[in-house]
Amino acid sequence: MRIALDAMGGDFGPEPLVKGAFEAVEQSRHQVILVGDAETLQNILNRERALHPRLSIVHADTVVGMDEAPKASLRKKNSSLAVAAELVKGGSADAIVSAGNTGATLAMTVTRWRPLPGVSRPSLATVIPIPHHPVVLLDVGANIDCKPRHLYDFAVMGSIYAHEIIGRRSPRVGLLNIGSEDGKGNDLVQNAFRLLAESELNFIGNIEGDDLFSGRVDVIVCDGFVGNVVLKFGEGMIKFYGRYMKQALKKNLLTTLSAIPVMSTLRGFRDQMDASEYGGAPLLGVNGVCIVSHGSSGSQAIKNAVAMAGDCARREINGKIMQALSENGERPY
Repeated sequence: MRIALDAMGGDFGPEPLVKGAFEAVEQSRHQVILVGDAETLQNILNRERALHPRLSIVHADTVVGMDEAPKASLRKKNSSLAVAAELVKGGSADAIVSAGNTGATLAMTVTRWRPLPGVSRPSLATVIPIPHHPVVLLDVGANIDCKPRHLYDFAVMGSIYAHEIIGRRSPRVGLLNIGSEDGKGNDLVQNAFRLLAESELNFIGNIEGDDLFSGRVDVIVCDGFVGNVVLKFGEGMIKFYGRYMKQALKKNLLTTLSAIPVMSTLRGFRDQMDASEYGGAPLLGVNGVCIVSHGSSGSQAIKNAVAMAGDCARREINGKIMQALSENGERPY
């Protein structure tokens, strides 16, 4: 697969992105097209001795800033993000990976590629890396104000992703709510509940926040406001836990010595919960493959994002989404 990488996006400049791209081509059969200032990128490749026949450069004149408004970013026709998106649209690449401005990435891909036929709203999904049972959560920020049919589409797209990429045979879908009983929640989730209950999806009903880690569900559906809060809360808790453990161990020698036997277990848990293992969040429902990585992504996250993009393209996720939504027809609201 040919993956276009917005090599100028991200919080730390192009170096970690280029390193991740090099690791990706070294460990897979993918081709990676670095999109950005050609001189800058070539200098990094030379300095890092990262030359590879499946690693190429396409020049772009400008960069979309991390704090730039999405609407303003669309006017930058020759930005690295715009050029990467155009490579996919024109058939020169199979997918795009960007660790740059998330809002701009969503706006650029939705505007240039358009939603897939039958998709009411594209959705940004993420994989919660729960040990031994990863869970797909969507939407996590692309859609703040949703209608019931949007949540239904999210459930369909999340189920296909969980089946094709994570390997769930019959993904169990849960609707995130304030209670597990039928009839709970506001009008949005109540109407979405009815749509999902009448569908052919493996819908297990409402779930609450603690079910994110219970193993009862494979796909969790919510609007983008709730999903983004859940995602950021989880990221913050992991960081807090890490800082707390370090401070506690520094307080006295006895505590440090007694903790040694369990440190390897704690490190293993931390590594399994590391979001960089999945590389980024797929934007599902657009007419192209797009993986949105965190702005602070290091080389490992970019390497894994390239792998994820390749898997989505190779498994033809978009075709399966279109087929599933066309078979189920129009939703009433």
